[in-house]
Amino acid sequence: MTAFLALLRKDLVLYFSNRRSVIMSIAAPILIAAFFGSLFGGADTKPANIPIAIIDLDHSELSAKVVAALRADSALKVSDASEADAVALVNAGSVRAAITLPAGFGAKAGAALLGAPDKPLVVLNYDPSQAMVLPLVRGLLAEHVLASVAQSVFGASSGASSGASSNAASGAASTRPAFSLPFVTSEVEAGAKPEAHYNSYAHSFAGMGVQFILLMGVDMAVGLLTMRRLGLWKRLRAAPLSRTKLLGSRIASTALIALIVFAVIYAVAFAVFKVRVDGSVIGFIAVLIAFALLTASFGLLVAALGKTPEATRGLAILATLLLVMLGGAWVPSFIFPAWLQTASLFVPTRWAIDGLDAMTWRGLGLGAAVLPVAAMLGFTALFGALAIWRFEWEE
Repeated sequence: MTAFLALLRKDLVLYFSNRRSVIMSIAAPILIAAFFGSLFGGADTKPANIPIAIIDLDHSELSAKVVAALRADSALKVSDASEADAVALVNAGSVRAAITLPAGFGAKAGAALLGAPDKPLVVLNYDPSQAMVLPLVRGLLAEHVLASVAQSVFGASSGASSGASSNAASGAASTRPAFSLPFVTSEVEAGAKPEAHYNSYAHSFAGMGVQFILLMGVDMAVGLLTMRRLGLWKRLRAAPLSRTKLLGSRIASTALIALIVFAVIYAVAFAVFKVRVDGSVIGFIAVLIAFALLTASFGLLVAALGKTPEATRGLAILATLLLVMLGGAWVPSFIFPAWLQTASLFVPTRWAIDGLDAMTWRGLGLGAAVLPVAAMLGFTALFGALAIWRFEWEE
């Protein structure tokens, strides 16, 4: 029994002596649980600041009221745009939907509420990758149009008309006219090219590919630390090789492996799941190369900060999962708090996923790949410089 307790004590001492590893194993589940809890729990879980565009071709008093009501809704972030610009914004993923109120909307909507057959046609362009957005935007549009039209027809506030409707329902249901939705919608799926259609596998392969390629880069970094523990880096440094050249070769080899793995992942996506590069092929390749370099520099940075293989794994799991979640691979970014939506622009995985989406199902041109590639290369340079500066050759 004494020997058993001694062995038990030895394992506990070894585990808790590595403070970085212990902290990461505790911090990771706490931070991730807090992240999801802040999104789906609490008193106010209504999505906020969903970006949409409004095109008012009617310019009537009624259409102006509808636009004002949509602007005042806390769930939406409304911007004005021309019809062509709004559609381009939806195609690029800059806004989730674009609502076009047609000419004659104000003149037709009142009569349509009372059952007239000639209803105005409202065009709703939407981003199909955000499946939860369309019914929400559709519902908010119907809510505000009904309130505005009711106010216009009955000459009362939306709250009063709602109360009058309730009283009529309870006291004179048999004599009340049959109300109907005062407009019809034409819902148009986003796509820069007519032949480009949303394929949910395109987005999921981008998100999961980014996640597991990052984890692969971390494994390479852990291998580097294992080599250091075995004294192999001391032997290599005995040769006439600079610090930058040694670590640079590790970045290059990791990047090449990441690029090959990602290419195989997409080959399966193309062959089995009908994913297509509807945008620029050159842009698609550029995004993959930029992300491969980012993966290598990220893994090296985690190794430099983690210091030991055990602590590096814990740090890597925490960092990778947070990067993937903030990048929009797991949770649609529109349900993030407003500040977090802005903060995600400073997360490299957001640019990787956006760039891959743009080149595949969105069908955008080479220009749409420039900013994601530039952002990822910037992060690569920053991570690589920090890693080379902080990396210690002895554990």
